[in-house]
Amino acid sequence: MAKQFLSAEWNNLVMANYIIEPAVLKPYLPANTELDTFNGNTYISLIGFMFEKTRLLGYSIPFHINFEEVNLRFYVRCNSADNEDCKRGVTFIKEFVPKTAISFIANTVYNEKYKRCAMKHFFTKKENEINLGYHWKYKNKWHRLEATAATEALPIQSGSEEEFIAEHYWGYSKYNEHTTYEYAVQHPTWQMYKVNSYVIDCDFKTLYGDDFAFLQNAKPNTVFLAAGSAITVLQKRVILSN
Repeated sequence: MAKQFLSAEWNNLVMANYIIEPAVLKPYLPANTELDTFNGNTYISLIGFMFEKTRLLGYSIPFHINFEEVNLRFYVRCNSADNEDCKRGVTFIKEFVPKTAISFIANTVYNEKYKRCAMKHFFTKKENEINLGYHWKYKNKWHRLEATAATEALPIQSGSEEEFIAEHYWGYSKYNEHTTYEYAVQHPTWQMYKVNSYVIDCDFKTLYGDDFAFLQNAKPNTVFLAAGSAITVLQKRVILSN
């Protein structure tokens, strides 16, 4: 059993989900993984959320306890021969946080794609409405992901797109063409809030490169707001291709 690497809460997740051609993502696939699909479609998601009560190896790092994150991720399945059960996980294109230590540790230990930048957020909850947004500054431009949602928390419906997007409990990062890092992410099933409107103002080409520039003018298939929960990230293991 892998030991705990990080514990935290991931709260107030805005999840904008786009259908994407598989060919775009295949160069980013870690070894021993394949693209995961829902109803025959391949997805990529722009997600903003709050990292809160963060502890690394059981310790709190001063000034690195509560902060924002925005990431672009897609969905994979592990198909290595030494896995008895199929593991459904995510792979990140890039992750933005405002904290240097988090970026350094995640990139060094897990070979993730963190970038540090200035970030801010807002959250207000009225009687019938939640307003939430994440802003991050990269290459002298502020980008934003915002949503307005109802206040009633609803369970995820079995077999839904919400379930597909939210219920991936493994992370896979590409070390090189033959080596993949795998780590488990533990959390309970999240409740969802119905999103009534959203704003996505991002320069996808500047943020994520030419392969994802088309997202600039694309409309997400869905936008969710997840309540979030306490989470645990376990220490990685190395998967080598045959």
